[in-house]
Amino acid sequence: MARKSRVNFLAVGFSDAIGFVGGCLIAYWLGKLIGLDVFAPGYDKASMGGIVLVGLGGGLGLQWARRWQQGRRDHEE
Repeated sequence: MARKSRVNFLAVGFSDAIGFVGGCLIAYWLGKLIGLDVFAPGYDKASMGGIVLVGLGGGLGLQWARRWQQGRRDHEE
């Protein structure tokens, strides 16, 4: 019978948060470098592009964190 591994939800949530915020920050700074400003007044193309870029960066950071967690779980078993 296979043994179920216990999940440390605090560690999972913490790494998810770090991945999401880290991805958002990286995307924000990359957007600033190419002229896409999230905090520009109004909703012009540069502002909307920055918002989309930060959203994508947060999602990619979260996916990276989840894959990292899965790799650690696979390595422990």
